Amino acid sequence: MRWGNIVVFFVGLLMGGTVYGADLQPAGFPSLISSLKVSTPLTFCGERVAPEIQEVRERTEKELLLSLWNRPQVILWLKRSHKYLPLIEKMLRENNMPDDLKFVAIVESALRPHAGSRKGAIGFWQFLPQTGRKYGLTIDSRIDQRRNIFASTEAAIRYLKELHKTFGSWTLAVAAFNMGEGGLMAEILEQGTNNYYLLYLPLETQRFIFRILSVKLIFSDPEKYGFRLSKEDYYPPLGFDQIQIECPKETPIRVIAQAAKTHFKLIKDLNPEIRGHYVSKGSHKIAIPKGASRGFQARYQRYLKGFLITQKERIYTVKKRDNLSSIAKKFGIPLQTLVIQNRLDLSRPIHPGDRLIICPKK
Repeated sequence: MRWGNIVVFFVGLLMGGTVYGADLQPAGFPSLISSLKVSTPLTFCGERVAPEIQEVRERTEKELLLSLWNRPQVILWLKRSHKYLPLIEKMLRENNMPDDLKFVAIVESALRPHAGSRKGAIGFWQFLPQTGRKYGLTIDSRIDQRRNIFASTEAAIRYLKELHKTFGSWTLAVAAFNMGEGGLMAEILEQGTNNYYLLYLPLETQRFIFRILSVKLIFSDPEKYGFRLSKEDYYPPLGFDQIQIECPKETPIRVIAQAAKTHFKLIKDLNPEIRGHYVSKGSHKIAIPKGASRGFQARYQRYLKGFLITQKERIYTVKKRDNLSSIAKKFGIPLQTLVIQNRLDLSRPIHPGDRLIICPKK
């Protein structure tokens, strides 16, 4: 398709016309100007959004316009909302926390478990490693609970509660969640005000509450902004069973997948906090497909026993002049398979006497 035809195609999409003989549903987007009209006073977590400050209107409208311009992203927010927001809403209710706090997770990660930032923040609530560990998350080479919706939301609730206690305001608590409590407290003391809307803060934090407000406005009435989703359009809520497993040693995820009668990928998708291909030694709570818990433990013991027996039979002792490439070639397996099955670091050399697990091709 030439560039001219591509332009015609997309203009046709936007205008709701007919493109190459295909009838298109009219877009029916409301005008951007009409979308900016907010009929009720804005609040965040029950706190007024200072309408008497002219700049507040300008900043609110800016973030709402930017959100509405990125319509594919808003559609994904809405479609994912049925998958994750009910869990967050329930946990907020159980902790007597304002429901508006759920929108923080949307702005932070777009409800993506693997979302990451250049600063090293990860997960639904974008915790940095040190903050995540402070509020009870396991973050190491095997597990990163910032990616787990339950664990990370529990940590976010603890952190936000502490911030609210420190600052006395949910607006300031969320600003501190974004920039750090020390930095926000220093700015409050230096500038002589604790009114978020009058504070000069890092630009990201100055935008943060207004980005959340734009999400709240859209979610309060999606159709007003031209987002007409049917029940079938939303992604279904998470469905799974939780089981407890004991791993006598590092255990391949594929063994768990076999016991759950499913695939490696689905176990990883249901447990995004598990890093790599193995579950570490110890006791673990694992999510598996709904209904798969029936008979799981018996199947798990059977597959685990088979894995342990096979592993003992396939030990290779590294010899002089061996290297990983030559060993892989000797046994006819990909180098990366050798690396994965032995959790090797390619930057660290192997030595004579090291013991490697070799699983030849079937």
